[in-house]
Amino acid sequence: MASAIGGQAVLEGVMMRGPRNWAVAVRKPDGEIAQVARAIDPLMARHWALRLPLVRGVVALGESLAIGFRALSVSANYAAQEGADGDAEPVELGRWALVFSFAVAIGFAVMLFKVSPALLTDLLPISNGGWFVIVEGLIRVAIFVAYLTVLSLIPSLRRVFQYHAAEHKAINAYEAGEELTPETAQRYSLIHPRCGTAFLLWVMVIGVFVFALFGRIAWYWLIVSRIALLPVIAGIAYELIRFAGKHAGNRLLMTALAPGLWLQRLTTREPTLDQLEVSIRALREVLEREGRLAPADRRVEVMA
Repeated sequence: MASAIGGQAVLEGVMMRGPRNWAVAVRKPDGEIAQVARAIDPLMARHWALRLPLVRGVVALGESLAIGFRALSVSANYAAQEGADGDAEPVELGRWALVFSFAVAIGFAVMLFKVSPALLTDLLPISNGGWFVIVEGLIRVAIFVAYLTVLSLIPSLRRVFQYHAAEHKAINAYEAGEELTPETAQRYSLIHPRCGTAFLLWVMVIGVFVFALFGRIAWYWLIVSRIALLPVIAGIAYELIRFAGKHAGNRLLMTALAPGLWLQRLTTREPTLDQLEVSIRALREVLEREGRLAPADRRVEVMA
């Protein structure tokens, strides 16, 4: 099958990306759909070493985060155009603003989900290294689930979660070879095995096995190891999610990955047809730029 299409919910819209292009479609305050598309110069195409297993996961994750921040800046600028001239294409974040936003977001995630659980567990009277790592993993997952639960209860984020589901439904319809219409996409699942929510959960689960090699160590080495080994763990999780995306029909595999799929229920909500229209607009733009969708009939072509 053709290279996978991925995506991300943004403010009042959806970003979709393929191997060489990404596009974001946003519902403007006046009700019209605006879209912005950009080409991708993938790092993995520049050197064979960047395409090695594990390494490619770290590279892909970095590129996805960078594109995600660019898409968010576009959607935020469109949302701010209410009452102003909304015809001009909004300006994206500058390079240094993007780097700063990227650093703050990554730093927050690492401190909350990696360093804090390790330090909290270090306060407990656990001498056995194996039990230490297991308890740390349970605390880490508990913090992650609690964080998503709190987010799911915030009314202002409901529309973002609806667009998240609209992204999944559109991609599921595309991968099933269906015609890309809101009514058709609405019949498909809110859940997708390549979702970033599932990826983050498996980063935490895989971390238990990786950190078990070290057992209980001094608190300062806990901090260093949890940060330094994150790229390795992310690379392993990427390979797992990538494999799952290629074998979504395997019941045994899907059963093993079920916790990550269930967790998506916290970050998705049933979308409206209008939201699916926005998601499909972004998907069509990417597919046409990738040469996978003929403009004449707007039908999906599933490539061998």
